[in-house]
Amino acid sequence: MSKVALIHWNAAEGRAQAKLVRQAGYQVKLEVPEGHAILKSLRADPPAAVVIDLDRLPMQGRDLGVAIRTGKQTRDVPIIFVAGDPAKVQRVRQMLPDAAYSSWAAIGAALKLVLVKPPVNPIVPNSNLAGYSGTPLPRKLGIKPDFSVALLNEPDHFVELLCDLPPGVRFTHRLLPETQLAIWFVRSSAELASRVDVVAAALGGAHLWVCWPKRTSRLAADVNERAVRTAGLAAALVDYKVAAIDADWSGLLFAPRRPTRPA
Repeated sequence: MSKVALIHWNAAEGRAQAKLVRQAGYQVKLEVPEGHAILKSLRADPPAAVVIDLDRLPMQGRDLGVAIRTGKQTRDVPIIFVAGDPAKVQRVRQMLPDAAYSSWAAIGAALKLVLVKPPVNPIVPNSNLAGYSGTPLPRKLGIKPDFSVALLNEPDHFVELLCDLPPGVRFTHRLLPETQLAIWFVRSSAELASRVDVVAAALGGAHLWVCWPKRTSRLAADVNERAVRTAGLAAALVDYKVAAIDADWSGLLFAPRRPTRPA
C-alpha cells in the first residue's frame, strides 16, 4: 500500500480529507505544517506522493510545493494540489505547471495517475521559500499583539501568508497616526523615487518595510536592495534588517532616524 502525505492547515478538515485518501486504497499521514519541521519530516521519510490542500492557505501551499521540489530528497515525489479558488490555483500552476491538480472527489484517480506516471525531470523553481525558513512570517516582520499595520500596495495574496497572527492585529491601507508598522511594496525605481519621501514623512514613529521583487521572480524590475537602502537613507530612514518575504519579494526594515542631540 503506497504511503501518501496529506498537507492541510486545519486538523479537523484534514482528517476528513485523509479519510477520502484511505478509501481510495492508500496509507495516509496527515501533516499540519508548523514552520520548517514539515520539510524535515518529508525529507527524512519521503512518501510516494504529497497531497496539498489549497482551500485554506493556497500561497503557503504553493511555497511548500516549491520547497519539496527544491530538496534533493523530495524532488521526484509527485505533488497533487487539491481544490482551492481557481484564480489562486492558477498562480500555483504558473510556478509548478507539472504538478497534478485535482478535486477532492477525484483524489483517488489523481493519485493512481501520478503514481503510474510521475513527472520526468520535475521543474525546480528558481526561488526558495521565505515561508518555510523556520520563522512564521508575522514574527519575521515584527508584527506584535494589538499592532496597527499599514499595508501599502501589497500583492493580492499577501495577507494569506500572514498565518498565526498575534491577537488584536489591525490592518489598514494607509498610514494613520496610530500605525506602528508599515509594509510597502514597490515595483519600480520610479515608484520608489516618487513616493519614498511622502511615505517617510507620514510614518511618525512607525517602522517601515520597503519590499521589492526578487531578481529571480517573474515580477523582477529595475529596483533592488541597494536602491531601496539608498532611497531610505536619503529620506532620513535607517535600515536595520533584511528578510525574504515570500518566493517573489524581499524587504528592508527601516526606522526613522533619531534627531542628532546637540553637543
